[in-house]
Amino acid sequence: MKVLITGGAGYIGSLLTGVLLNAGHHVTVVDCLLFGGDSILPYFAHPRFAFEKLDVCTGDLAGSMNGADAVVHLAALVGFPACQQVGEAAAMRFNVEATRRVFEAAEAGRVQRFLLASTYSNYGRAADDQPVTEDSPLYPQSLYARTKIAAEEYLLERGRTARCAPVIPRFTTLFGVSPRTRFDLLVNQFVLEALTDRRLVLYEGNYRRSFVHVRDVVEALCLLLQAPIPAVRNQVFNVGSEEGNYSKAEIAGLVCKAVADVAIEQRNLSFGGDMRDVTVSCRKIQARVGFRVRISVEEGIREVRDALQSGLIHEPRSARYRNHTFIVQ
Repeated sequence: MKVLITGGAGYIGSLLTGVLLNAGHHVTVVDCLLFGGDSILPYFAHPRFAFEKLDVCTGDLAGSMNGADAVVHLAALVGFPACQQVGEAAAMRFNVEATRRVFEAAEAGRVQRFLLASTYSNYGRAADDQPVTEDSPLYPQSLYARTKIAAEEYLLERGRTARCAPVIPRFTTLFGVSPRTRFDLLVNQFVLEALTDRRLVLYEGNYRRSFVHVRDVVEALCLLLQAPIPAVRNQVFNVGSEEGNYSKAEIAGLVCKAVADVAIEQRNLSFGGDMRDVTVSCRKIQARVGFRVRISVEEGIREVRDALQSGLIHEPRSARYRNHTFIVQ
């Protein structure tokens, strides 16, 4: 296949690029390099790799779609702190209007399928304490979730008549190491704080969330790229596993098992933002494309710990990560 990845220098995209190249596919990365290009530099000389520096909100995407079989649209403002910081108009432009622009360019370029990275933040809180499915009602608790729901709605409506087939994976909370590891994610951030501060500040410890390793997410994307189009067209898929459902307090406890001498400080504080309290059912993606999670949260905690302690990840609180909010919400 020829796959175009927007936001391909990011946390998921930089890892997906390498996996697709190793599998024999052609990959074009489109990225504005807001966080630099170190994560994809090793691919630069690869004969099946191409890169275009481009802002999906304003750039001309027509040429990028030349000969592409599929688009994986990862470029976005991710998380409610980032969306709140720029405001509703800008967040909608980045996450909704840019999705429309990229999809219409894919449709015009006769691309066969279009994967939109979405989020289980869309569910908000589960109304009946049961694991949410792709058909559960959406109760967005943040601007970020509202932008993703709007992007989904646009694609699902367009997909009724478009040649290009939309596919919408809703990721649970990611963790683990990639060529551009993020530390604004609960598991990764807790490991970092355990090593550097020897203290975890825990808000809303009883709230439950679902977790999935970034390598498992990449595997899910590859399966959705390879599945017969009729099996995935205009479908939403939760990406994770029911074994990956934990309370925030349970995650803190697992980190304390992996990192010695760490204190937990619990605080009562209510955020006016991403108030998720939900567990997720991922049976649909298992049944439809055979996806199974392979990496446990415990393994991911040890992986992030070892990468930090060995020095493979340098100064994660440096300017490279200056956009991240280091308050676990």
